[in-house]
Amino acid sequence: MTAAYEPRREPGRRHERDGMRPQGRDYAAGAPRSGAGRERDSGHDAERDAGHDAGQEHGTDALLGAADVRELAGALGVRPTKQRGQNFVIDANTVRRIVRTAGVRGDDVVLEIGPGLGSLTLALLQTADRVVAVEVDDALAGGLTATVEARLPHRAGDFALVHADAMQVTRLPGPPPTALVANLPYNVAVPVLLHMLASFPTLRRGLVMVQSEVADRLAAAPGSRVYGVPSVKASWYCEVKRAGAIGRNVFWPAPNVDSGLVSLVRRDPPRTGATREEVFAVVDAAFAQRRKTLRSALARWAGSAAAAEEALTGAGVSPRARGEELTVEEFAAIAEQGTKHKENAA
Repeated sequence: MTAAYEPRREPGRRHERDGMRPQGRDYAAGAPRSGAGRERDSGHDAERDAGHDAGQEHGTDALLGAADVRELAGALGVRPTKQRGQNFVIDANTVRRIVRTAGVRGDDVVLEIGPGLGSLTLALLQTADRVVAVEVDDALAGGLTATVEARLPHRAGDFALVHADAMQVTRLPGPPPTALVANLPYNVAVPVLLHMLASFPTLRRGLVMVQSEVADRLAAAPGSRVYGVPSVKASWYCEVKRAGAIGRNVFWPAPNVDSGLVSLVRRDPPRTGATREEVFAVVDAAFAQRRKTLRSALARWAGSAAAAEEALTGAGVSPRARGEELTVEEFAAIAEQGTKHKENAA
């Protein structure tokens, strides 16, 4: 059984155990809010602002500091593990900066992956309309809701926890998410990011914190030394840019690598007759043999080097080019030509 976390009790502040548990709002999945719901939301916004102002008036802050994080981890019996890429943010200014840089608005439904002990979750709840957090770790998932209820009781009804592996999540409770904001576990950052973008097309923008090298790869442009599979696949969904750096000393334990912020703004995918899966198959083949020309690298994908050359020429791409030179639109054109060639040969 997970130990309960006993937060510091502030003078004049009521907690759930004092009989003030907030009432949650019921949402039908994906259903638009009615006019009455919007009226309730106006009252809810006032309640959120009043609660935040009251905290400032009494000199309190719901966000977690270094001492809070270590105390909470001890109460939950949590020891950060490298296997799951667990490095908890211990600096309140950092999570405020992430929320500000992400451009989170009062009407946003934010999806957070890997909330950990709740440092970023609490900051998101101070601004967003609703936060849905996905956490796979049993101990962390077991303590997160209680942390929200204790530190932001007036917002607890606007928080939902999904205890699951993010790579297996294809549905979420409540209204569809509009923004992705997360400190992604470094060992699975790219596959989790791509899975979420594919599974939830309502995500219009996002800001993720990842290992600095991964941030460079995600935001890289064609021709860059680090341009590769993550760069192309991310650009299928979004305009991707670096949005800043994060130092090591804001984490516990401090990682051995630097971190970076990546901004994502949803865009329409390239116009093509090929499916996303068909385009991504070309991308994977092109970078599996990065040093080879596309005529050689795509030979197995196309069936032969001659068929690869035909698809490349039909797409207006030089057979002597390499994958690192191509945009996602050019990969889409190659996939479409390859599909047509296979259909004609059948």
